[in-house]
Amino acid sequence: MTSRVPAEYEDLLRRPIVGVLGTVTPQGSPELSPMRFAWDGAHLRMSHTIPRRKFTSLQANPNYSFLITDPDVPTRSLETRGWLVTVLGDDKGSFYRELSELYGEVEAVLPDDVDDRVVLILDVTKFTVK
Repeated sequence: MTSRVPAEYEDLLRRPIVGVLGTVTPQGSPELSPMRFAWDGAHLRMSHTIPRRKFTSLQANPNYSFLITDPDVPTRSLETRGWLVTVLGDDKGSFYRELSELYGEVEAVLPDDVDDRVVLILDVTKFTVK
């Protein structure tokens, strides 16, 4: 484990790969969800909505684990760990559209839940490579 992203794995943070976000529910059970993300060099950013269980889980316990597996080499992966730093409103869906473009959707259709849309800002404190 390291507190800096190993240079030979940084591409996994820059490529449009769907990772798996692990959290703990308020009842104490583990929960995994596939998530699109953007990396800004210090934080993972993800689009979400307030009423969903993943959001309430992170509010109750801000710790998370996020696993990114290289789709070209499935035995190559990068796990990040840290905590939810902040939540920013995205009521116009700007970040949702940004993520959609990053993942190859030319004209992203904003879901109906735009009023509840937020950006999760996740701090990364540890990186583990496999």
